[in-house]
Amino acid sequence: MATAPSQAERDAVLTLARELISRASVTPEDAGCQPLIADRLEAAGMAVESIDVEDVHNLLARHGSGSPHLMLVGHTDVVPPGPESNWASPPFEPEIRDGVLYGRGAADMKSSVAAFVLALEAFLEAHPDHPGTVSLLLTSDEEGPARHGVRAVVPELEKRGMMPDACLVGEPSSRDRLGDVIRIGRRGSIQGRLTIRGIQGHTAYADPRDNPVHRAGPLLAELGRLDFDDGDEFFPPTRLQVSNVRAGTGADNVTPGELEIWFNLRNNPNTRSDALESRIRHLIEDADPGDWALSWRVSGEPFGPASGPLPGVVETACRELLGIESKPDTGGGTSDGRFFGPLGIPVVELGPVNATIHQVDECIAVDELVLLPGLYRRIIEGMLKSGGASCASS
Repeated sequence: MATAPSQAERDAVLTLARELISRASVTPEDAGCQPLIADRLEAAGMAVESIDVEDVHNLLARHGSGSPHLMLVGHTDVVPPGPESNWASPPFEPEIRDGVLYGRGAADMKSSVAAFVLALEAFLEAHPDHPGTVSLLLTSDEEGPARHGVRAVVPELEKRGMMPDACLVGEPSSRDRLGDVIRIGRRGSIQGRLTIRGIQGHTAYADPRDNPVHRAGPLLAELGRLDFDDGDEFFPPTRLQVSNVRAGTGADNVTPGELEIWFNLRNNPNTRSDALESRIRHLIEDADPGDWALSWRVSGEPFGPASGPLPGVVETACRELLGIESKPDTGGGTSDGRFFGPLGIPVVELGPVNATIHQVDECIAVDELVLLPGLYRRIIEGMLKSGGASCASS
C-alpha cells in the first residue's frame, strides 16, 4: 500500500470538504461552491469557465490538449436536509464526531468534489507538461431534474470537439469501505404514468364498469408480475416497480373519475426503452381498461460495461493505495454518467461509502475521506501518463 497522507494533506481535504458542506447548496443552488473551486483551479493553471443554463450553474475546468482526455465529473448540489431538528448537528455546519465527518453532502458528493480539486492541484504541480487533457465538469443540477446541468453541457462539448475519452465520476459507489465497489455502468431509468379514466359518481348508484379502479385491477396485477429475461454477467434483469396508485376525491361515498398508476423501469442495455414501451402498451391494450393514456419519460439510458483502460486503472489504484480488490458493479440509481456512457464513452464511478446518502446525519469516515485525493491523483496519472496510448486507441 502507498504511504499514508501527511497531516498537511489530511488537513487540506478536510478543510475544503467542510467549507463546501457549510454552503447550503440545495439543488439547483450552488451557494458559491463553484466560484470557490474555480479560483483554486485557475491558480493551479487550469482554464476555467462557467456554462450556466437557466438557474443551474455548471463549471468546466481544463488543462492540456489532445488525447487521452480524462474528465472528472461531479455535482455541488445536495438534496434538502429535511427537518434540521432530526439531525444530531445542523446539516450545514459540518462536525467531526468520533472520526466521522457529518453534514449534508458529506458523502454525496462534496467530499469527492474536494478530493477532485486537491488531486488536480497535486497532479498539475507534479506534471505541468503532462500528455493529453484532464478536465473537471461540475453541475448544480444532479440531484434535481437534471435538465440544465450535464445534459445541457454535453451538446456544447460536442460542438466544440471537447468530448472526453473517458469519465471518472465521484459518486458514492462504495458499499462497506472505500473502493470495495466501483460502478462500470448503470441501468437506465424510465418513468411511466398510466391514466385510466372513468365516471365519477355516487357509490350507491355507480356502475362498476364506470369505476377505473375496478377496471385496472387485473392490469395492475399484470404489471407487478412482469418478468424480463434479459440479464447477463454485468447487468441484472430489467425490473418494473409501481411507485404510486392515486384515485378518488377523499370521500368514502364517491367513486373516482380517474386512476393514475405511476411506475419505474430500470432497464439494462439488452432491452431498449422503445421495446419496453411497446410491450407495456400491448399489455394495457390486452387488459382493455377503458379510456387510457400513457406518459413515458426516459430519464436515463443504460450504459456500460466500461471498456478501455479506465476500469483497470481504477482497480489498480484501489489495490495499490487501499489494499482492496474492487468489485465491478452496475447497480444503484443513476448519475451524470448517463449523459456520457450511452455515447460510447467509458464511465467509471468511484467514491465514498453510500450507506448514509440522502439520509439524516449523512457522513463520511475521516480516514477514508483523506485517502480520496491520492486515489484520484493516481487514477489521473494512470490515465494520462501510462494509460494514454491505450486510451487514445480504444
